[in-house]
Order: sequence, then C-alpha cells, then structure tokens
Amino acid sequence: MNIKLVASDLDGTIIDKNNNIPEKNFDAIKQLHNKNIKFAICTGKSYSVSKKVCEQFNASFGIFGNGTQIIDLQTGKELLRNTLKYEDLLFVCTLAKRFNYHIHLYTEDEIITENLEYMDLRNFVLKSQNSNNSLNFKIVNDILKFVETSNLSVFSMIVSTEKDELTQFQKLLSINENIDFAYINKRGKYRDVIINKDYEYLNISPKHINKNEALNFLSKYLKISKKEMLTIGDNINDYEMIKDAGIGVAINSSFEPLKEVAKYVTTATVSEGAFAEAISKFITNN
Repeated sequence: MNIKLVASDLDGTIIDKNNNIPEKNFDAIKQLHNKNIKFAICTGKSYSVSKKVCEQFNASFGIFGNGTQIIDLQTGKELLRNTLKYEDLLFVCTLAKRFNYHIHLYTEDEIITENLEYMDLRNFVLKSQNSNNSLNFKIVNDILKFVETSNLSVFSMIVSTEKDELTQFQKLLSINENIDFAYINKRGKYRDVIINKDYEYLNISPKHINKNEALNFLSKYLKISKKEMLTIGDNINDYEMIKDAGIGVAINSSFEPLKEVAKYVTTATVSEGAFAEAISKFITNN
C-alpha cells in the first residue's frame, strides 16, 4: 500500500506518560520526510500547547482540538476553524454546574477555568516545564457568568469529575443536536501521572467535529485517499480515524475498542518507541 500521509496522536502515542519523546520517534519522522510522506499531528490539544512539538517534528499539518482547527504548518495558513455556538456553551455550562462538575474552556491561546484541577492543571504543569508553551490561563470566579457576559470563540470545552458517573450526563447532553462529545478515561492504568490523579472527562465540540472528519477534510484538500493514510493512536477519540484509515495502528496500551478495529497493534510501549515500530513496519521496511 502506497502511504502518502501519516497522522498521529500525541499523548500516549508519540509522547509517553512522563511527557518524554523517545529518540526513535524523531528518527522515524525523519524517515517520513526522506520519503516525502506528509506528517500530520492529530491531537486534542490546542495549537498553542502543541506548537513546539510541531516545530520539532517539522510536521506538515496540525489537527488541533480533536478537529476543531486545522493548520498548514509549513505556511501557517488556517485551513479549518469550528467553534462552539454561544447557546451551546450556555447549555453545557448550565448543565455541568448543576452536577458540580469541573469545566474549562479552550480558546485560541487560553484555558479559562474557575480553578486548576484536571486537564487544565495538567496543562499548567506542562507549561511550567516548557517556556515555549504559549498557552495562557484565565481564572474566573464563575465560568457560567463569564460565558454569559463575554464574546468568546471557544474551540472545545472539557467537563471533568473524579466520580464514575458521566454516563448519565452524556444522555442529558445528547438532546443537544449541535454538539458532539468524546469520553476519556484517566483511571487505573490510564491514570494521569503528570498530576497524579484519577478522573474522567468529556471533550465537547461542535457537531460532526472529530479527528476523522478533519482527516476527511485533508483527504479532499490534498487529493489523498483515506486508503493512502496511516493513522496511529491510543484513545477513544482516535477510534474513527484508526478504523477508517488504510492502515490504522493502535498502541499496545490502547483501549480495547481501538485494538479491535486496528489493522496492527504495536508490541513496543510508547516509551520504547511504539510510533517508530509502526513506521518501520509499514513504511521504511516496505
């Protein structure tokens, strides 16, 4: 199979749980460049958080916010932007407040929150370790009132809790036909070691916005078939892009549903260079 584009998740795929990148992965990306294969970073993170690693990898394209924004990283041109509507922000914030869930919002270059607890705390810790991270943090007294009175351009919002109870909340959210949400588990073996905490969260975005839809956009934009794409990931928000690609690869520590639809599951761990293993098997050795 002639692969023309490789799209990869970051955390848990290229970057290990301690925020380290195996040297093998840098070498594998160099091999992609040598073969003139386009490389796309495909992450739930915002561009401001991911900018440095994009530059380190000399990536061709960046899919950020699970597909809410696509940037041609070679020219800096924004190819796609999708933000949540004001009424949908109010809907989710109001509902989450009733359950006393933690909320934070992602804008172009800010995380807006009432206090740092979960993924927002994780991002804060990572920023403290990386001076090139341009993400800013805005702490507000009441996030619902802030949304009501501010003209915000929000790519996605995160609703988090330590309790195992987001299933019912998802049912309530599903009555809103303008939004999609992805459930992420950070418990047990998926525990967030950066902040040493177990929790779960929902990543809420505009309807029909996800990593796979972003790759569908790039497929048309670049005139590259999905069969000519290799995708790599580890989490539930990578499910569709792994299932639909010509070659979908799941990291060996992935959620079981990903392994079931992947064409290949790595034997190496993230720290051992699972990403590099996939590139070697399907590209450099072919």
